[in-house]
Amino acid sequence: MIGLGVWQLQRMAWKEALLAEYRTASDKPAIAWPQLPDPQALPLYRKSSVNCLEVTGWRSSSGRSASGASGWVHIASCRTGAEGPGAQVVAGWSQRPDSPDWKGGQVSGMIAPDSSALIRLVAAPPVAGLQAVQKPSPEDIPNNHWAYAVQWFLFAGIAAVIYGLAVARRTRSPSSA
Repeated sequence: MIGLGVWQLQRMAWKEALLAEYRTASDKPAIAWPQLPDPQALPLYRKSSVNCLEVTGWRSSSGRSASGASGWVHIASCRTGAEGPGAQVVAGWSQRPDSPDWKGGQVSGMIAPDSSALIRLVAAPPVAGLQAVQKPSPEDIPNNHWAYAVQWFLFAGIAAVIYGLAVARRTRSPSSA
């Protein structure tokens, strides 16, 4: 358990470095849209653009507008070429979950995490008829490794106390002969 606590402290240092990298990513020059993103080195919070040749599907999820209002974020699955996985594009925000009437086109914005496709492009500005979504931020990524480390160290301490009580009880009990 102590080893797991130490491991969480090491992960905390790694996560802090990663978050620091993400915080500066939006200040860097725009990059080409990664056709096959590397799960070990996602270009999160970098500026990019993609040409959505055709919208092949929509999904809506709860989200916030740039002004903080609750509503629906509309994510388009885009075909970007003859082959490949395409791109997920956050077209914008609205108060209703209905799919927007957007057929595709050139979109610029910021690369953000996506639960189903690793990354997605958050359009800035949003496509016609939609409002801007809340800007993706590295501050939304939890860094709770300190809490996990404390938890493992407490577990180790509790186990040591229980072990000490068991040994003390065993040494005080009369041995049966």
